[in-house]
Amino acid sequence: MSLSDQPSSDQPSSDRVGSAPGDQPSTERPGGFGPSALLTPANLVTLGRIAAAPVAFAMMLTNDGVGTWALLALWFVLSATDMFDGYLARKQGSTRSGAFLDPLADKVLVLGGFITLAVIGRFPWAAVILTVAREVGISAFRTYWGRRGLSVPASSLAKWKTFIQLGAVGWTTWPTFTDWRWLSDSWLWASVLIAWVTAVQYVLAGSRATSSTGEATKT
Repeated sequence: MSLSDQPSSDQPSSDRVGSAPGDQPSTERPGGFGPSALLTPANLVTLGRIAAAPVAFAMMLTNDGVGTWALLALWFVLSATDMFDGYLARKQGSTRSGAFLDPLADKVLVLGGFITLAVIGRFPWAAVILTVAREVGISAFRTYWGRRGLSVPASSLAKWKTFIQLGAVGWTTWPTFTDWRWLSDSWLWASVLIAWVTAVQYVLAGSRATSSTGEATKT
């Protein structure tokens, strides 16, 4: 499972305000890819994660939330390949498209998995709604300040957020633990708590990063 909120050379954290493109040094490496490249190996892995996600959701619906070994294997691959595409990006050069696609893939997996399991009654809707609200709010926050050239780095706690979220879904896909609802529910609510704690951290960090006149200062 993935520590996808951890900043890497391929992506800013999905919970970090993006700085202006002009403020980033070129990450092109000899024999690698420049920032404007699109169909890089890292991006192809990320696109594969996005394309395969609906298959996992369909398997959850078909099995009415009962874990199977095939579903467990697929979910593990979808979660773990986040580290692989990050490795490829660091080795071959980061891209702007990768910085967009990688956190998008994580959100597709997390929110899609949460909503699917809520539809079949496996996850409580309250936890899902709180998670979606947090993601929408932080995305709006990031967009607002990103347009002003402000960059707010991810907190150490946020680096674990997606790992816990993917783990909450992962326990339901594992046949041995499917009926252990307390296990997946404890990870689910832990992820909700961490998500909102880090949301407050980002808002406070963004406020501290502005000048007394309300103008953004680059960090």
